[in-house]
Amino acid sequence: MEGEPTLRLRVFDLNCWAIRYLSKRRQERVRLIGETLRREGFDLVLLQEVWSEQDYSDLRVKLAGCYPFSHYFRSGVIGSGLCVFSRFPILDTLLYQYSLNGYPYMLQHGDWFCGKSVGVSVGVTAPLLSLSLQLHAEYCREKDAYLPHRLVQAWELAQFIRHTSKAADVVLLGGDLNMHPEDAGVRLLRGWTGLRDAFAEATRFEGCKNGCTLVPDNCFAEKSELLPFPLGIRIDYILYKAISSFTVKCEELKTTTGPAPGMDIPFSDHEAVMATLHIQRQGQPVGATLGTADLALADVVTEARTEVGVGLRAARRQRYSSGRMAVLALLLLLLQAAAALGTLAGLGAEQPFPKLSFCLLAFLALGVLVLAAGLHLFHTMEVKILHGTEEQMWMALRALQERP
Repeated sequence: MEGEPTLRLRVFDLNCWAIRYLSKRRQERVRLIGETLRREGFDLVLLQEVWSEQDYSDLRVKLAGCYPFSHYFRSGVIGSGLCVFSRFPILDTLLYQYSLNGYPYMLQHGDWFCGKSVGVSVGVTAPLLSLSLQLHAEYCREKDAYLPHRLVQAWELAQFIRHTSKAADVVLLGGDLNMHPEDAGVRLLRGWTGLRDAFAEATRFEGCKNGCTLVPDNCFAEKSELLPFPLGIRIDYILYKAISSFTVKCEELKTTTGPAPGMDIPFSDHEAVMATLHIQRQGQPVGATLGTADLALADVVTEARTEVGVGLRAARRQRYSSGRMAVLALLLLLLQAAAALGTLAGLGAEQPFPKLSFCLLAFLALGVLVLAAGLHLFHTMEVKILHGTEEQMWMALRALQERP
C-alpha cells in the first residue's frame, strides 16, 4: 500500500575475466573479489566470466556467511561463467542459452564453446526476477562479423524477459552486453522490454567518466581496442523495471576506478558496477509498458532487422560455399573409388598403382568432405535462426505500425 517502507537493494555486477590458465593473476583477483563482497555486504551479486567451477566453489565457501544463497549456471562446453549470490532466498532458477553464439571454427574467440546464456533467479523480494547475462563479444567494431548474432541474442533476451516477467513485480538485469549504449541491440532491448538504465536514471553517480566500464587506465584492458575511445566504453549495465504495483528508483550508481583499495591490481579488465535501488509498493497496479514511443521503437526494430538481414545473406553465402566444397570433395572420392575399382579389374595394369599417393589423397578428400559437411549443417542452422528472427521482427514491426 501507499506509504509502505521502501526496500533498499544494493546490487553488484562484474565481468570477472576469470579464464583458467589464460587470465592474468586470476586466483589473486578472485580472492580479492570475494574479500570485497564479504566486506561490503551487497544484497545481490551478479557475476560473469567465472569460468572455473572451483573459483565459484571458493567464492561460495568464503561468502556463505553474508550470501547464504547462490547458484552457478552451467552451459556449453566450458560453462556459461554466470553465477549469482544473494542475501535473500532464491526460489527458482532457469538458464536460457541463445540460439546463435558465434562460430565453432573461430577458436581464438571461443564464444561458441562457452554457450553464452542468460541466467535467471527468482527471489522472495517483491518477488524479484534477476538476470545475469553476457552477449557475444564484439572484437572488432569496424568489421563486426558477430553483429547479427548479437542482435539475435538481444532480441531473444528481450522476448525472454517479456514472457518470463509477467509474474514478477520487479525485473533486474545485470551483465556485459558487449554493446555501447547507443547501439541498436541496447536500444532494442530497452525499448522492447521497458527496462531502465541505472546510469541514466541515477540520482547520484560516482566513478569512471560517462559510466565507462572498459577503460584504458585499467592495466588488464586491451589498449589497442580502446584507441578510438580515449575515455573508454560502457558495455556493462544494470537495467531494471517495475511491474504491477511497485516502483523502482536508482538512488546511486558507482563504478570502480582501477586498482582495488590497497592493491596494485583491479578486480578485472572490466570495472564493476554498483547500484542502490529503492523499491516501493504503490496504491494501484500500474501495469507493464514498453517504455518508449511506438514510432521510435519501430525505427529500432527496423534497424535491427536490417542488420539481421545482412547477416542472413552472409550466412546463405557461407552455406553455399561449404555445400559446394562438400560436393567437390565427394566427387573426388568417387573418382578415386572408380580408379581403384579399375585397377582391381585389371585396367591400366601396365603402370604401377601409386598406393601411398592414393591413400593420402583419399584421406585429404575425406577430411575436406567431413569438415565442409559440418560447416554446411552449421550454416544451415544459422540461416534458419536468422530467418526466423527476421520474421519475428517483421511481425513485431507490423504490430507497432498498426497500433492505433
